[in-house]
This record gives sequence, structure tokens and C-alpha cells, in this order.
Amino acid sequence: MNYTAKLLPREKVFRDPVHNYIHVAYQVILDLIGTREFQRLRRIKQLGTSSFTFHGAEHSRFTHSLGVYELTRQICDNFVRNYPSQQPGDGLWNDHERLVALCAALLHDIGHGPYSHTFERIFGTNHEAWTVKIITSPETEVNQVLRQVDADFPEKVASVIQKTYPNPQVVQMISSQIDADRMDYLLRDAYHTGTKYGLFDVTRILRVMRPYEKGIAFQANGMHAVEDYIVCRFQMYQQVYFHPVSRGMEVVLTHLLQRAKFLYEDKGSHHIQVPTLLVPFFEQNFGTDDYLKLDDGVLNTYFTYWLDNPDSILKDLSIRFLDRKPLKSIAFTPETETILPKMRDLVEAAGFEPEYYTAINDSFDEPYDAYDPANNNNRAKPQIEIMQEDGSLNELSTLSPIVHAIAGRTTGDRRFYFPREMLHPDDLQIFTPVYDEFKQHVSNNALK
Repeated sequence: MNYTAKLLPREKVFRDPVHNYIHVAYQVILDLIGTREFQRLRRIKQLGTSSFTFHGAEHSRFTHSLGVYELTRQICDNFVRNYPSQQPGDGLWNDHERLVALCAALLHDIGHGPYSHTFERIFGTNHEAWTVKIITSPETEVNQVLRQVDADFPEKVASVIQKTYPNPQVVQMISSQIDADRMDYLLRDAYHTGTKYGLFDVTRILRVMRPYEKGIAFQANGMHAVEDYIVCRFQMYQQVYFHPVSRGMEVVLTHLLQRAKFLYEDKGSHHIQVPTLLVPFFEQNFGTDDYLKLDDGVLNTYFTYWLDNPDSILKDLSIRFLDRKPLKSIAFTPETETILPKMRDLVEAAGFEPEYYTAINDSFDEPYDAYDPANNNNRAKPQIEIMQEDGSLNELSTLSPIVHAIAGRTTGDRRFYFPREMLHPDDLQIFTPVYDEFKQHVSNNALK
């Protein structure tokens, strides 16, 4: 029996708080889980700085990746049982696609860096591009495992991530408006943050999924489960992913890394304990091995070193991040935005360098894909199709008034971040007039 079809002597299971059991039958899947690159995901939190707000959110990208694999496995089982292809081109499921779908599902997040979205903004990396690179690079254990299936198998798996794989059913299992990735992270994040409105009937959704020529559709009798998923996704972004305290900690992290980068580049006037593993990124000269050495713990270790740094800003920002002292924030509108320069000046007058202690954070810029059926040009986010008994298709928002009400809409806020001391000063003496003037422009957590 060749490696492609090799089954384990006995099915392996992983206990999971969301899916109960994660079932592994193929040797290649177990081997991929055991690779250095996949095990690294244990050391990267799924929600980054959100764990500073929701203390239970300590789960990793490792657990999420296993969950996406499991949901994809269940989708394949449903398709082969109920919609097996009878002849080429009939639009039904060809189970020869199973292995590439399972591997792509398992590996879809393998390119994430530490505190991924913040890290990407600072150093110009892209986790999807790194996922493809890790899968296709001959120097990785992941690539070596995949090549045992077939010489071109790594490229096939990578093409699913790139959304160029010829079978749209496989692509949409892992990347669409309602896919295994989104379903798992919503359920998993809701579980670990304790936010019940993130829960939806995944069992029903999996039951009503079905393949067709152009991808995946949903039976009409399951429309309300899909509708509930869209609403839950909307709520999770507003209440969890866009939480202002999590964003405040992300601002601290961003400025901390920016200060470290500045000090490294300005060696003549400042001293910094050299963060050896970050140097390739400061110098924009890094390779796969450099990238794979990084995880959340590596960054946190450097932050701990910097608690004793002679640079007061780097030291203070390290304290604020490690000891959970987020920047405070207030919402502002286009009408009150004109006051922001004055607010920055007051922060500076209180002894804080505005470049590192103030920020404008716009939740509209956060990585949220609103359901937008009007945008039919993006293959990565096809609209959700509801299939009637006669095989005809209707886009979800044309049938659901609830989805229609939120389709294409983005909601959020724009916030001005500043040190908490501006509202709750520790020193009430020399800067009291500055604090008082600052507070005159704040009312009900908003700029006035």
C-alpha cells in the first residue's frame, strides 16, 4: 500500500473541547501533525492580545488547525455518503479530492507568526504567503511529508491556500463565506472567551451542505442555521475581535516592537539587549528558518529582558505589555476629530512621547470579511447559495431579511488611545492642570 492511501492500524483521536473527538485515519495527517512546523503552532495564541480581555482565550493556532481539519473531514464524509460523483462533470463529490482537502485544512494557518496580525504590520510579512512557502519549501518537514504522497502534492495543497486549485468545492471547504476555518474559529473562540452569542448549530450546517458544479451550496431547509451563523459571526466581531481593550494592548505591542526596531537601527545613541532572533526582521533579511524560530514565547522573552533596559520608553512599554496595562481609549467622530492634535499635545505635555503613547485605531481596518453578496468578483469570498428542491440557487440575503439587513455593512468605531494616567493620574502635582484640561474633552468614553 502506498503512502497516499496508507491508513493507521487503528484510528487516532484527539480529545477536543469543541468537537469532542478529532479523528485521524491517514498516516500522512498524523505525520504532518508531528512536524516541527505544525508543533510550533502550539506556541502561538489563536487570539493574540484578546487573552488580555477574555482570560480564557489561551487556545492556540494548533488547536484551531486541528478543528478545521476535523470539520473538513466531516464535510468529506457527508459528501461521499450523500453526493458521490457518478460520472465526470456531474458536479458531485469525487472522494479522490479528500486527501488534498484534509491536508490544506490542517495546514491553512501554518504560516502565522507570533502575535500574527501585529507582527505582520510591523515587519511586512503575510501569513498566507508564508503558509505557501512553508508547504512548498524543500527544507521544511511539512514539505518532506507531503512529497511522500506525490512529487507535486505540496504544490496542490498550496494551490488550495492560494485559491487556484481547479476544484472550487475543495477551495470553498476551507476558504469561503461559510467554511471549516470560519466555523471552527467562531465556535472555538466563543467557547474559550465564554461568549455564548458566538455559538451556532454547526451540526445542522454540515448536514445541509452539498456540492455542486461551482462549489458548495446549502439546502433550503437548512437556511435558518446558515442565517444564524452569519448573525453570530457579526456579533463575535463586534463584541470580541474588535474589543477596545484588546486593541489597546495591540497598540502597546505595536509601539513596543517599533521602539525596539528604532533602537536597534540607532545603535550610536541607544543601547538595547540585541534580540538575536528578531535581527533578521529588523534588517529585512530573513528566511524560512528565521521565521520558524519565532513564536509568542520568543517575543515575550525579549520583552522580559527589556524590563531592565536603560531606554525608558522601551522599558515602560515592556512593563505595560507584560503586566497588562493597556492604553485607555475614547471614541471620536469626524466632528470631534479636529480636537485630536490638541489631545496629543496634552499627552506630550504630561511627559509622554506621542509617537509611542498615542494612537488612532480604526476597527474598520481590522481583518473582517463582512458578508457582501454584491461583490461577486472575489473568488475568495463567494456568496452563500441556497439550493431549492429543483436545483435552482438563490443568494442567501434575497431569502433572509436578517442577513439582508447586515449584508455588505461594516460597523465599528474609531478610537483615540492614550495613557491611562491622563484620566487616572498617579502624580497629582506638577501635571494637574494638563490632566484637568485633557479630561474636559472626555465624556462617556468619547471625545467631546
